[in-house]
Amino acid sequence: MWIDEETDAQPRVPLSRRRVLRTAVAIADEAGVEALTMRRLASELGVEPMSLYHHVANKEAILDGLIEVIVGEILEAVGGLSGDDGWQAALRRRILAAREVLLRHRWAPAVFQTRKEIAAPLIAYYDGVLAILRSGGFSWDLAHHAIHALGSRAIGFAMELFQPDDAGSGDDDPEMMAMMAQQFPNIAGMMAAIVHDDPDTTLSWCDDQSEFEFGLDLLLEGLERRRSS
Repeated sequence: MWIDEETDAQPRVPLSRRRVLRTAVAIADEAGVEALTMRRLASELGVEPMSLYHHVANKEAILDGLIEVIVGEILEAVGGLSGDDGWQAALRRRILAAREVLLRHRWAPAVFQTRKEIAAPLIAYYDGVLAILRSGGFSWDLAHHAIHALGSRAIGFAMELFQPDDAGSGDDDPEMMAMMAQQFPNIAGMMAAIVHDDPDTTLSWCDDQSEFEFGLDLLLEGLERRRSS
């Protein structure tokens, strides 16, 4: 019996910009943005690379699209937040919800910092930040200063001097520690004090989430003092 293979085959999912970008996000999550190429993306989608150009012009267009997808996830995450316990609590919840999204896509902050233009969804996010500030009694001028003071922290990430997962620190090497104490006495003193308080700590003492929240709370408390004065 003759079988029409075309009829029996599973219908191919049509290619779309959304599907292309979602696949790009999956590749970045799995292997990092560096692994994201037109050829790799086409292979994952089961199409020829030339087919992608109907939806994304080039690698830069893909990176712009990644930002759209991630900010879309952030807007969805913060969209259901509510509460009438003051602007500080509301903004803190919003920022930490955004951070949860970025922690699922750890490559995203680096991509944010390479974009030359602000995507419309990102503007929408910051518009929501301003709405919280204004409802909390901020003048336009102080709200403007607040946005600058918060910087990238407003959307859930900050440039860190020390990364928690930095390797090769030499913190368990007594000779290295002695040399460090001689060259950088204040850094060594801080490390020694922290280790004394928490013997299980190493040079990777930076708990990324705790340090982020500490800095965020300092900013929010300082902004409240300015607002109330």
